[in-house]
Order: sequence, then C-alpha cells, then structure tokens
Amino acid sequence: MTLTKPPSVAHYQTPRTVGSPYQSLIIMLLVSVFMVGGIGSRLAYLQLVKGTRNRQLADNNRIRLLPKQPERGRILDREGKVLAGSRLSHSVYLWPLAQKRSQWVVTLKRLSHILKIPEAKLRKRLEQEGYNSPYRVRIQRGISPALVTALAENTSELVGVKVEAEAVRYYPYGDLAAHVLGYTGEMNDADFEKFKAKGYRLGDVIGQMGVEAAFEKQLRGEWGGQQVEVNGLGQVVQILGEKPSLAGKDVQLTLDMNLQKAAEEALGDRKGAIVALNPNNGAILAMVSRPTFDPNIFSTRISDAQWARLQGEDHPFVNRALQGFPPASTFKIVTTTAGIESGKFSADTVLGTYPSITVGGIQFNDWNNAGFGPLGFAGALAWSSDTFFYQIGMGVGDKTLIDWTQRYGFGTKTGVELSTEEAAGLVPSEAWKQKMLAEGWYQGDTVNMSIGQGFLQTTPLQVAVMFAVPANGGYRIKPHLLKDNEASQNWRQSLNLNPATVRVLREGLRQVVTSGTGQAMNMETLPPMSGKSGTAEDFGRESHTWFGAYGPAENPRIVVVAFGENSGGGGGSFAAPMVRQVMEAYFRGKKPTKVSEIESVPTD
Repeated sequence: MTLTKPPSVAHYQTPRTVGSPYQSLIIMLLVSVFMVGGIGSRLAYLQLVKGTRNRQLADNNRIRLLPKQPERGRILDREGKVLAGSRLSHSVYLWPLAQKRSQWVVTLKRLSHILKIPEAKLRKRLEQEGYNSPYRVRIQRGISPALVTALAENTSELVGVKVEAEAVRYYPYGDLAAHVLGYTGEMNDADFEKFKAKGYRLGDVIGQMGVEAAFEKQLRGEWGGQQVEVNGLGQVVQILGEKPSLAGKDVQLTLDMNLQKAAEEALGDRKGAIVALNPNNGAILAMVSRPTFDPNIFSTRISDAQWARLQGEDHPFVNRALQGFPPASTFKIVTTTAGIESGKFSADTVLGTYPSITVGGIQFNDWNNAGFGPLGFAGALAWSSDTFFYQIGMGVGDKTLIDWTQRYGFGTKTGVELSTEEAAGLVPSEAWKQKMLAEGWYQGDTVNMSIGQGFLQTTPLQVAVMFAVPANGGYRIKPHLLKDNEASQNWRQSLNLNPATVRVLREGLRQVVTSGTGQAMNMETLPPMSGKSGTAEDFGRESHTWFGAYGPAENPRIVVVAFGENSGGGGGSFAAPMVRQVMEAYFRGKKPTKVSEIESVPTD
C-alpha cells in the first residue's frame, strides 16, 4: 500500500485565499496608525490651539469663589458730612455643600431653635440656592452678641453654618432725610428675579427706595471672597486665597444737612412736606416728608409683624414731596402768566372783584366772601382774590391755561433722580374728562383750575419748580440731588416770558409778603422775601395748606415750599411760619423761631 503525504497547509492556495495573512495585518496597521494620528492631532489641537481656553474652563470647574459682600459706598451731603455709612455687624450664612441633604435636616432643626426662625423658612432658602452650591447663603443679619456666642458654642452641631463679620448700613442721623436717602434691605423673590442677571445672589442687600435705590449701581461695589479648589463632588479641597472686595463709590448730594435739620424741625410731627432748592440751578437743598421712619431698622431683618406696623394708615414710606395734591392759590402764578402771555390781558389790567360770580348756574365764591374791589395783577396776587383769577381763566380759555400749566412742568415728572417714587401729577383736559368721567369740559372746570382747584394735582417739588420761574427771571429748572459742577444754565430752559410778565409776577409775590396773605415772612430777621399762600379744599376733610417763597427778593438764592396735608387753617397762617423757619436757618444760621411764637396773619 502506498502512502501519500498530504499537502502542507502553508502552501495550499486557492484563488480566495491568496495573500490574506498580509492583508489583515496591513489593514490593522493602517487603522491603528489612523486612530493614533487622529488622537494625536486632537490632543495637539486641544493643547496648542485651545489650550488656554480649556485650562480656563478646567479652572472654572475646579476653582470656586465663596463671595463676600463689599462695603457699600457712603452718601454725603454737599459739605461732605456722612448721611449714610456702614457699621460692623455679624451675619449667619449656610454653606450648602458642607454636608449632604439628609444631614441638613438635623442642622436646620437645631439652627431654627437658636435663631427663632421657622425651620421651613431656612430649608426654603437652602433649596433655592441648591444643596450642591458652593456659595454661602445669608439667612440672618445683625445678630446680637448673645447669638454669636450661642452659635459658637454649638459649632459641632452646626456643620455648614458660618458666622461672618460684615459691614451693614448705618444712618448716623436716624430719620433725618429718610425719604431722600431711602433704606437698604435683602432682596425678596421678585427682586432676585429682577437682579440675578446682574450678578446678585439670594440674601444680597440692595437699595429699596430713595437715593439708595436710585444710585444702587454706584453704591454697591464689587464682590470679593475666598477662592477655593473643589473636587468632582463639589467638596472643598483647599483654600487658594482671598480676592478683596471693592467698596462702592461715594455719592455726594446737593442736600445741606443743617438746612435739612431746620426743615425737619419746622415741619415737626405735622403731616406734609417741605422742599428747599436753588432756583438758579435746581439743586435740592432740603426735602422733608412726614410721617417718617428710621432707615436703621432695615439694617437687620425685620419680622412680618414689624413691617405691618410700619405700613400704618399714615403711610410713612410715602414721600409726600413727590405726591400730587391740588396746589390751590399758589397756582395763580401760572394763571397770571397765561393771562398776560396770551395777549388777552395787559400787564396793567384792572378788574373788579366780587363776593362771588355765577358760571353755568353755579356760584363760585371769593375766599373772603366779600371781594376786594378793583385790583390789578399784583394786588390780586397779594390778596389772592379768587374772583379776579376766575375772570382771567375764563378770558384765556381752558386750552391756553392748560398749555401754560404744562409749560411750567405740571403733569410730567420733574426729572429728579427719585423717578420711581415721583408722581407726574395731573393736568386735566377735555380728553381726560371724556376718558375718565365720560363727560365734556365745562367752563366751571376752567374756573376751578384757575385757582388751583378741581382735578388739578401737583407735587410740592413741582410747586417749588414753579416758584423758581419768577425767582430766576423766567426759567424752568430741573431739580436734582446729585452734586456736580455743571453750570446753572445746563439745568434750566427758558419759558420765553415777556419781561412784563416776570415784572408783574415779582411785584405781586413781593406784595404778598409786605401787605398781603404772607406777612409772616415780613420780618427784620430776614432779607426781603417774596411768596404766595394757598389753601385747597379737600371735601369731607380738613383743607390742605401751602406757602412758597423765595429770597432775597431782588437776587433770589433759595426757594422754599411748605405743604400741610389736611392741616386745616390757611396757607398764610399754617405753612408760611414753617417757610420762615427754614429761611431763618438759611440766611442767619440761628436756631429757628418756634412756630407757636409766630403771630397770626391773614389767610387764604
């Protein structure tokens, strides 16, 4: 039997298997080379081209900032006296990532017991920030030394609870200029939604009204804090250093602290407002509103009960210097202007005055129910004759009277920095009446408006701007609180008044003081003064009273307007003595005479 040797596998070839071992190796080698090359190219791109950016992103994920609030900028009066500054206090913070969510349950319960804050409220603040957040959340400001000690004694049970010393707002003069300065407080949820895009965080303190709110951007400053390194779980590995916070910028106001004090004393506890300003450039020297409040109470968190008490029926947070009321006879300045400027009445016009006139079947009385006989413009201003100005109003018509009312700035905001708190007032018109009351304009509406009554609403600040027009020779000023070095002409615009109009206004307002309803201002302790009284009916309640004045009469440097809300009496007897006190403080620098020591004078 013949044995045959089988062919070697290595040499056994078919058309389907020729060269296959080398082909597989080549393919695998090419794939490997391609992959390694791709990865290398990508690494080179990431390291060389995008290296700086990627390192920054890595650092952003690894390095966190535990923020520290900056010291707020100061608010100063025109001479540099501090009206709002800072004092040292202690606040309590929670550090969310310091422990797990389940562990916070015990901590919050203990903390609630110590701080007397509901546990649910603490938990809500923590949840709003997030349990994995590396940022601290303030939960209480201005804690007492006793609480600082209590928290220190319970440190082992309060993991993630930190007590930090920080600056809080302090107003050294208490309620002085409270409505101008405003106050600061922690953001509520609505505030947070509004400000979070600007970098604010829960628990941040912001200006809530007044200058504090109007100049928030300048006063706030720039946050600093600790830079820490965290791991992938968000846990702090090490503290890398401190980034110092930058204090906010100081804001210097036009307010004169001494004059502000005098105005506050003059108004006392009466409900109303006083405004003093420079008639040439609009710088506000004093602004008072009553009732008032002490902004220091907001330097720590107040309870809901405390807030409710502060929101009493007298509305102490309302700045009455910026709210609308009927201007009464002070408005006769505008009616005089409209009469002469319209060309319907000359500067030398003389009209009879009467106990009353009848318009549309309605009787409109003069304030003394007797009239004053024949009067010119100056005499009518001096004695504030209503029937004289009824005739002027009807003579020029509602459109001309409304036009001049608006030219004086009524019906629009003055432009003062406290715009969110300022009312525009109201200048009624036929279109307004149709819209609001579904009725037309009657001649009786013009009669009422001519003496500052009816639907007309003006703010004490707007009335001060009105008095500045005759004081400065015919310019409407823009009142402002921020002190700067701009020339006076940059704060005013001409009303293009006829010189005769200015002359008549100045003569009439001077006679108010020398022989009319404002004789409380005609004192040897003062330079020659000019002014005008006003008494506005408020049906069903006591009347409002007004007095505005400027001085010296020939070269005015100051305008002062006093307003009494539902004070009763007359403008000459109630409001004029308050203006006198402020003027005495401005011109003499002596302690103002008490209101009770000032004699009674004719009223309007």
